[in-house]
Amino acid sequence: MVTTPQFLPPDINVELLLSYYSEGDCRVALKGLHKRNTYGDIIDVEDKSGFMDVTVGRLSLYNSLPEFMFHPTDRFDNLPKYEEKERFQKEIDKQDEEIENAFTFFAPIDVLLLKLRSDIRQKIEHYTSENVIIEEVIGDSLTDAQKNNQFIRHAISFLPHCKDIRGNRTLLTFILRKIFMEEDLILSPRLKENVFTDATPHYADSEGMELGDGYLGNTYTDSIVTYDIHYWSDNIAGKNFMQFIDDVEGLRCFIRDFFLAVGEDITFDITNDEPPLRLSDDVFYNYLNYNTNI
Repeated sequence: MVTTPQFLPPDINVELLLSYYSEGDCRVALKGLHKRNTYGDIIDVEDKSGFMDVTVGRLSLYNSLPEFMFHPTDRFDNLPKYEEKERFQKEIDKQDEEIENAFTFFAPIDVLLLKLRSDIRQKIEHYTSENVIIEEVIGDSLTDAQKNNQFIRHAISFLPHCKDIRGNRTLLTFILRKIFMEEDLILSPRLKENVFTDATPHYADSEGMELGDGYLGNTYTDSIVTYDIHYWSDNIAGKNFMQFIDDVEGLRCFIRDFFLAVGEDITFDITNDEPPLRLSDDVFYNYLNYNTNI
């Protein structure tokens, strides 16, 4: 069933429109460029007997070929004076018929080229809409081990937006929760006070230096957001646990390199949470040597 679009954006092109319809549902007619450049690519769309008739303001192959291939170049030369008006009109009618025949002859080729452009557009749409090219450029230095990391592979899609994410802890927390949710894990942030030791402390000993730029002593306290990873899967706690640890560390380094501001760091704490005990009617429990159907 072919549906006629009621409203089309003025800047839409025919390749995009053709990508929404199967082959054979649309009939395209190229009518050439209009003298008013305000006309869009698609001039008219009409539903006729189950087919979409699309009128496009584009040039045909006919328009790109030399005129003498289709029309006499001396058509209007040496017309008799006494019948110049009648002969002129006849020659115009002949030329219009030749133009129509040329458009009809090249129509299948013109439509085939449009279809090829539409197919190419669909193939490259994947790279442009999902920023795959930008992902490849930014993540060019990633190793195969990083790309195969169970957590990093979910985070690579955010690389094109690393500039907007960097330094935004709230947004980063949402992203990390989504990444771990894909692996059936729960992530919870926790603000933690850490004491740091600075081997080269900055004292307010220079002119114009504000009080906030320095501190006394070489130790200071800072609040660090620590992310707790809660898991309960036997698979994670079993033989795959060390790989799980390595993947979490790999994600930590990946997030630090691409999504944290300069000087910031990130910490993950892994916690095993046993699921709450839930009793069902078909479970038997032994209590004080009595079998009990709870």
